[in-house]
Amino acid sequence: MASPDLHNPWLSSSPVESFGGSFNIRIEEEGTAHSVEFLEDQMSPVCNLPPNIPKPPPVPAKIHSRVANPRQLANYDCVPKETIDTWDKLFKEGFGADVHITTEDGSFIPAHYPLLSVASPVLGNLLQQSKVRNGIRCIKIAGVPHGAVYVFIRFLYSACYEEGEIKKFILHLLVLSHFYSVPSLKRMCIDRLEHGWLTLENVIDVLQLARECDAPLLALFCIRMVVRNFKSISSTEGWKVMRRANPTLEQELLEFVVEADTRKQDRLKKIEEKKVYLQLHEAMEALVHICRDGCRTIGPRDKVLKASQVECSFPACKGLESLVRHFFSCKIRVPGGCVHCKRMWQLLELHSRICEEPDYCKVPLCRHFKVKMLQQTKKDELKWKVLVSKVRAAKYVLSLFSSRRSDF
Repeated sequence: MASPDLHNPWLSSSPVESFGGSFNIRIEEEGTAHSVEFLEDQMSPVCNLPPNIPKPPPVPAKIHSRVANPRQLANYDCVPKETIDTWDKLFKEGFGADVHITTEDGSFIPAHYPLLSVASPVLGNLLQQSKVRNGIRCIKIAGVPHGAVYVFIRFLYSACYEEGEIKKFILHLLVLSHFYSVPSLKRMCIDRLEHGWLTLENVIDVLQLARECDAPLLALFCIRMVVRNFKSISSTEGWKVMRRANPTLEQELLEFVVEADTRKQDRLKKIEEKKVYLQLHEAMEALVHICRDGCRTIGPRDKVLKASQVECSFPACKGLESLVRHFFSCKIRVPGGCVHCKRMWQLLELHSRICEEPDYCKVPLCRHFKVKMLQQTKKDELKWKVLVSKVRAAKYVLSLFSSRRSDF
């Protein structure tokens, strides 16, 4: 019987077992070259039961498990250990096996048709369609190592496995669990890869497998790792093979990297802008503080500076004090004539636009700029409104952060 092949042009460069060129999973029946069909013996003796046999007990009702975590069910945590050991022993001894699963190296693994049919509907369907020779159903699982098939079939029996074998054949088991529809094993493989087994060497192979095996979250993990470690991953063997076999994926990953870098630059730009707006807010507070209360060697307009001044709590006061001194002593002072004076003019106008009490304000030229605003063009007015809104937003964020810090 011919069955569908799964072709994946991947070469693994990871410590796990290599895929070796094309990664094909196919089911082949043994003895397909012969034209004679081997069927079960139809003349086997039939046991005649007595007519007064008692009726069987009713079928038990469906039990609804209260276990919330599906991985507990997948790991057979609710099954007694003796039962698990019994199934594992049955697999290892192969007593009464009616299935031979031939692997890539020519050896076979004995198994039991009823159990495989229950554990994997896909595998059960393939076994049902296979030919029977001397009461033994024979199929072949090619494209993966014998060890991977052995671990896979053992998991179907008892969910038992060795951690080292799972780590060695993790990628093969992910493909087998998807191809033969074994959700519990597939979840376990994805969980292992997401929590520690994903490396710079195997991330490209895992990404391609995740997309083929319908594991979108695992694919997202891989893309994030590629974006974070692009320089290291782009020099691995897996990336080089992927570039030759799947240039479309390479282009897609490069776009992800460029997009992430652009977002990072935009984020840094916004952080710097917020710092500027926060500095402007601090300068506005320091300006009011200097003109109203006085600071260090500069006093209010209508007050005499006290001999003893406590240490100033405004961070922008020191720089603004030097700027104010220059502004009042500069002989040019006209807007555009001196860079420092121009900055002072802008700070005074910004304060005037933020100030809500111009009649009682101690800052020089506050009312003057209120009148000047009425004569500005709409374009200039719009620019100032945007700046004022940004400074007020910075003030709100600072006050919110301060209140939360005081609560702690």
